[in-house]
Formats: sequence, structure tokens, C-alpha cells
Amino acid sequence: MLDDLKMIHERDAQDALGIAEKEPLQLLQDYPLEGNTSYRTVYNVIYTGMGGSALAALLIPTWPRLGEPFEVVRGYDLPPYVDHETLVIAASYSGNTEETLSAVAQAEEKGAQIAVITGGGKLQQIAQEKGYPLVILPKVEQPRYAVFANFRALLQLLVLTGLLKEDFRATLTTVGERLTQAVQAWRPDVPTTQNPAKQLAQELIGKSIVVYGGPKMGPAAYKWKISFNENAKQIAWTNQFPEFNHNEFIGWTKQPVDKPYAIVELRSSFEHPRVQKRFEVSGRLLSGLWPNPHIIDAQGESVLEHLLWTILCGDFVSIYTALLNGLNPAPVEFVEKLKLELGK
Repeated sequence: MLDDLKMIHERDAQDALGIAEKEPLQLLQDYPLEGNTSYRTVYNVIYTGMGGSALAALLIPTWPRLGEPFEVVRGYDLPPYVDHETLVIAASYSGNTEETLSAVAQAEEKGAQIAVITGGGKLQQIAQEKGYPLVILPKVEQPRYAVFANFRALLQLLVLTGLLKEDFRATLTTVGERLTQAVQAWRPDVPTTQNPAKQLAQELIGKSIVVYGGPKMGPAAYKWKISFNENAKQIAWTNQFPEFNHNEFIGWTKQPVDKPYAIVELRSSFEHPRVQKRFEVSGRLLSGLWPNPHIIDAQGESVLEHLLWTILCGDFVSIYTALLNGLNPAPVEFVEKLKLELGK
């Protein structure tokens, strides 16, 4: 079925596969920057955003790993320690996310320094009226398809603060060019017999998916979860090693007896050696007690390339799973319905 290009074209009405193929290009360009770009000393950073707008910030602990405290807030309220030495980066692709707007209002009350990443809406208006540093994202079909652009925009802001001193542009250019080649293996015109993304989608359709990674690949595992939720409209969960071994590991041993799940493990040679061993030992001990994991070995020459390659792989797999489900991957109709109900 996944080799039927006519079917793919009909079901993938917004060309999610084409968007996924072009995602690496988002790493290769700077995005428009407005506002007052001078900062006072920054001692800690809060990144506030929801859903796809939060994803870019989750990559930071893997790369480039800032030396200052960096916390991601996905909710209405900022932590109590926020003050004038805190940089609050507010991200909302629509610019109208109510949780993020609430956090911005609190940041202003606390006298925090504020920067904004958005594609428009109220958040852009606030930033332009008050002169906050503002990065405007390019238009894409859904926020989850702009993660790489959001990531580059975030790095641009961190350079302005002096928190990021290395030349990230050269690194992103190299990785982006390599990923542009890597995604060719997952294109729709590559037949299933030679296309690992199509093959895995056929294994995952109709199952509850559990995605595991270590600390380095944890953000990619979370992106896989979101991609399956929003692209395939299929339930998925995620967790990380080594925490997995201290609780969830036991849960697999007994109940439920009939396990209607599919397990995906995102492995990287850049994980701590003990984390790598935990994957192997856990799989051996749970053999016969849980579904055999589908192991994804991250490809590339750096931890950043491993992370982004794995995210792209999940995008293609989840989009193909959506097509097998008979669905258009792009729309998230229930999210829109929820927003309408909350607005009443």
C-alpha cells in the first residue's frame, strides 16, 4: 500500500512527507530578528511553550548543553525564583497559546528579561509593542513541523545573551547537509523493500506505542511520541533509561498478560556506557515478557546528528503510519475543538 504514490498523494493532502523531507533545510538559515537585542547579565533561562513549540527547548540538554540553569515550563505558571536576572524565552507558533501568554504576563510582573519566538498572533504583537527580542518563524502546516527552525531560532537568541559562545551555524550547516542526504532513504518513491521507515510503520499500525531512549535521545523519544499522537492519531508513551529500570521495568513482567503494545528503542553510541548496557540487559531479562523491541540505531558523526536524525526518522515513520490508518497526517482537529470549547 505504501508504494501506491497515488494513494499517498490523496491521503497526504498537506504534503507532510514533503515537509518532513525539507525539515533539514530549516537548520541552514537564520530567521528574522527584531527588537532590543541588548541584555543584562543572565543567570538562568526559562523557556515557556506548549506542544510542538516546546520541543526545540528539550534538545538543549543534549546539545549544546548550556552552563547556566535552563528550565522548560509547559504550563501557565513560572517558578518562584524568576527575577530580573532570568531570561524568559516565550515560544508559541500561533502566538495565541494561553499558557504561554500567561507566563509572559508573570515574567513582566517579576521584571524578568523576555524574548519571543513566534509565527504571529498576540505574542508577536506584545513583543513588537514592547521591543522584546523577537524571532519570527517561517510558515509551516503545523508547529511540530517547525522544530528545527525553532531550534535554530532559540540558538540565535542564546548567542545574543552570551550564554552560547560557539559557532553553532557551522555545526548546523554540516548536520543539515548530512540530514538532507539521509532522508532520501525514507522518501515515498523508495519502495517498501528498501525503505526502513515504511517497514517500521507496517509493524506499528494499530498498536499502542512505547518509545524508550536514554538521556541523550530522550528528546527524540518524546518527539516520536508526539508525532504518533498527532500524525498517526495513535496513542503513544515515552520514558527514559536509566529511570525505566527503577519502576516501569517491573511493570512489564506481569500485567497486562496480553500486551497490545509495540516497543521502539532509540539507541545511540553517545549515551553513557552504563545506559547502553542497561538497554541490552533489560531486553535480555524481559525477553518473552514484553514485545520484542524495534531497535533504532541513531546514525551520524555527532550527538547532535544522532538526535536530529532520529527525530526525522520518527517523523517519516509516523506519517507512513497515518497513511496506513487511512488518515491525513497534518490536521489536529480535536486540538482545535478543544480550543473552541475553552474559549466559550
